[in-house]
Amino acid sequence: MRAMAIGLVLALWPMLGQAEEWRALDGGAIKAALEGRSLDYGDASQNFEVGGLTVYFADEPSTGAWRIDGNQFCSQWPPSDSWTCYDVEGKEGALRFIAADGTVTQGTYMQ
Repeated sequence: MRAMAIGLVLALWPMLGQAEEWRALDGGAIKAALEGRSLDYGDASQNFEVGGLTVYFADEPSTGAWRIDGNQFCSQWPPSDSWTCYDVEGKEGALRFIAADGTVTQGTYMQ
């Protein structure tokens, strides 16, 4: 019986590991993951409105814009008119944004 239980655990081990792995999101998945949602970054939070408006809350709210460009999330924060784009990875209840320089910002969904 014990050998059977160990065999079952070993058989399920790859599936258990996959549940916690980050996976790259394509443009459609990024849009679905963000649109109408909010993320908590620990010391700040951010709302992603359906129409492309985003509000970042830290000491004071800051309003910007977001869009999907190919398979990247892009944001623009006035007074700048330039867009900065990020790769996005997701796993259960969390997203992370990966900048061109490799910097990672991770957020969890707010309920």
